[in-house]
Amino acid sequence: MKIEGRNAVYELLKTDKTVDKLLAEDGLRDERRAAILALCKERKIKVQFVSRAVMQKESETGKCQGYIAYTSEFRYAELDEIIRLAAEKEGLVVALAGIEDPHNLGSILRVCECAGACGVIIPQRRSVQVTDTVVRVSEGAANHVPVARVTNLNQTLEELKKNGFWITGAELGGDNIYASNLKGKLCIVIGGEDSGIPRLTKEKCDNIVTLPMFGSVNSLNASVACGIVLYEALRQRNNGGL
Repeated sequence: MKIEGRNAVYELLKTDKTVDKLLAEDGLRDERRAAILALCKERKIKVQFVSRAVMQKESETGKCQGYIAYTSEFRYAELDEIIRLAAEKEGLVVALAGIEDPHNLGSILRVCECAGACGVIIPQRRSVQVTDTVVRVSEGAANHVPVARVTNLNQTLEELKKNGFWITGAELGGDNIYASNLKGKLCIVIGGEDSGIPRLTKEKCDNIVTLPMFGSVNSLNASVACGIVLYEALRQRNNGGL
């Protein structure tokens, strides 16, 4: 897997994940360069300085910003790990039902990491997986928030219920989010970009919350909706303040 972009590479180097080598554009100067090279030296990672032409040839996104890290495939977390983390903190977990756009998944992972979510759950089928594009869009957040990949999301929601989680779906037609209780161990279900939460998955939810809409468009981007729900949950847990 290639991880591209100065922030994504920097965040990767701060973790314990294996990095085989780093390509860096020769002669480039930016605020992250010294920190990136220092981390490579500390972790004994091979750095290869190459021309801009070589970087452009190696880049799969065209937006490498002078840095490409070569690493093993993304390491998914175990569901038990996320459950344990959430139990310790009375924390938040996000389950994604049918997110297919890598840019949306990357943005959601960034929001979840910033909001302190204990983990994100994605299904193996009918869902985008964590790719280098997802990591880049997440600005490296994908390297810090645990992501579990499960074979059956509906069964996973039942497992979460057995472990004391309240399952809340974010969808049109539900209760006003600002009048809903989002405290305690909570799993927030976010549906796909076009189809929303599948019917069978919605039936597994204990309640549905809806964001008030006052414009002509009646839906929000999945990552935007996820961010609003997460931060409303944080606001409630901090007695109305953040």
